[in-house]
Amino acid sequence: MAGKDYYKILGLNRSATDKDIKQAYRKLARKHHPDVNPGDNSAEARFKEINSAYDVLSAPEKRKKYDKYGDQWQYADQFEAQQGTPFGGSGGFSGFKAGPGATYEFVDPSDMGDLGDLFGFARGFGTKTKTRRPRRGQDIEYATEVTLEEAYSGSTRVVTDMTGHRLEVKIPPGVNNGSRIKVAGKGEPGIGGGPSGDLYLVVSVKPHQTFQRRDGNLYVEVSVPLIDAVLGGEVEVSSLKGKLSLKIPPETQNGKVFRLAGQGMPKIGANKKGDLLAKVNVMLPQKLTDKEKELFSQFRQLRKKE
Repeated sequence: MAGKDYYKILGLNRSATDKDIKQAYRKLARKHHPDVNPGDNSAEARFKEINSAYDVLSAPEKRKKYDKYGDQWQYADQFEAQQGTPFGGSGGFSGFKAGPGATYEFVDPSDMGDLGDLFGFARGFGTKTKTRRPRRGQDIEYATEVTLEEAYSGSTRVVTDMTGHRLEVKIPPGVNNGSRIKVAGKGEPGIGGGPSGDLYLVVSVKPHQTFQRRDGNLYVEVSVPLIDAVLGGEVEVSSLKGKLSLKIPPETQNGKVFRLAGQGMPKIGANKKGDLLAKVNVMLPQKLTDKEKELFSQFRQLRKKE
């Protein structure tokens, strides 16, 4: 077999099943994908070679031709026409008849130059081309991780599709764990003229040190000094877009939750946001002065008399 051995490229023998071919292709494509080997030109070349081999061996008609004619499989129909009815049978020109004992030399149409084109061999003249049913390419998925800040504001990621092209994919605000971002037509190539599959970016969101997320809502703890919890006051609350001011009513209990409407996560496809829920954590004073201790003692005595 002249040229590249597509079976060898995929690490298979010629008896490999369709399932074997698909499994070998997916394993090798992931291993040599340019995203996995950034800056490695040899890996990129290998990736393209793997795709070429899969394109032929995954299509039954192409594989059949390849098994017989090797890297000249594209000319299989022309070869068959020449071998079966050379210049005078039902598949060739009329008016020529072979004499007794005549012999014929098999000629590659690609070597015939203008003559081959004139007689139509390079175009498959006088042959019937078998067609096969187009088949859609497989979808592919890439996993990506974003910060909570990126999930709030939106972001982008650059990926490489199955043809080696680099794509910039927009990640919309509001994505959550398991969100799938579709890039139509950028999956595995179709078979027999079928459409390509789609590419999906599957998102996971990193845990955050300050916020807990539940769907569109964010949860945060806010420290409130004892004096403000007792008498009322104002404290700052962290949010993903900056500091917010929160009014604390008098006699606020430890653990009370305040809802700040519209300060949570954006909702994909909707012009609204979830809420920010701030849980009060009352902070007791430390390192009291003698005067402060005396005042607290007086306060205790007053409470006992009530």
